[in-house]
Amino acid sequence: MSETRHVPVMLQRCLDLLAPALAQPGALVVDCTLGLGGHGEALLSAFPDARLIGLDRDPVALKLSGERLAPFGDRATLVHAVYDELPEVLDRLGIARVQGVLFDLGVSSMQLDEAERGFAYAQDAPLDMRMDQTTGISAAEVLNTYPPGELVRILRTYGEEKYAKKIVEAIVRERRREPFSTSARLVELIREALPQAAKRTGGNPAKRTFQALRIEVNGELAVLERAVPAAVAALAVGGRIAVLSYHSLEDRLVKHVFAEGAASSAPPGLPVVPEQYQPRLKLLTRGAELPTEEEIAENRRAAPARLRGAQRIREDVA
Repeated sequence: MSETRHVPVMLQRCLDLLAPALAQPGALVVDCTLGLGGHGEALLSAFPDARLIGLDRDPVALKLSGERLAPFGDRATLVHAVYDELPEVLDRLGIARVQGVLFDLGVSSMQLDEAERGFAYAQDAPLDMRMDQTTGISAAEVLNTYPPGELVRILRTYGEEKYAKKIVEAIVRERRREPFSTSARLVELIREALPQAAKRTGGNPAKRTFQALRIEVNGELAVLERAVPAAVAALAVGGRIAVLSYHSLEDRLVKHVFAEGAASSAPPGLPVVPEQYQPRLKLLTRGAELPTEEEIAENRRAAPARLRGAQRIREDVA
């Protein structure tokens, strides 16, 4: 089942970026967002001497990827965890450093395709949006209980929605009448709240609101803010990290962590820069790389992808 509906994004480019670090025997690579295991399977196939640690917060995805990766036996270790828990996971496994880290952010194909998960605005479904349905609050609870000002902030910040105030006014009016429970009613309300001109451009008008709710429900940006520096810290010297982002908020955050790691932190004017101020990272991509037109034609979900890579070039010096 997972084979037919999961097409890993920018797969070959991710493999190429990580390859120099994973060719050595016993190399360890962490797939921080295992999903249905497409990237993980390719990594284990391409690097027969490497071992994979796969993290996912979604128990359903872990079960399906476990079936997919079963042929690799003990070369694959799968862990139910959110990706900012990487340091704790490595600690539990007795691992000090890894050679490769991959993040494929955003929503997995499975989560989008299964209506009952409530991620997709194109079909009516319960407003859930939790990546791990065993914990946390749902999108319906956010809509029905958050103060108006907080909802406006979420839509503006996480959805970059310029009509956030109009949409929230309509949400607050409607939720007094009847609490939200399914996506179709929200989509309809957003359509009615937006001016005509806004409905003619940029795809489904509900897209930005759904993105904002999903980020809030899963704490995605806060998690990413902790996870990327933790992943860089877990890399051995020579180790490589590749991150696939799907909207500008994620990409900006990754860009900032990589740029900071690749810059000297020395006070200006030093004739010789001591080692502790030297860059820790070397950037492997010029800006963010985009999928090819051919890939987008084959897999429309690749369209918004942005890929950045970096290599660890020195240890931290106390």
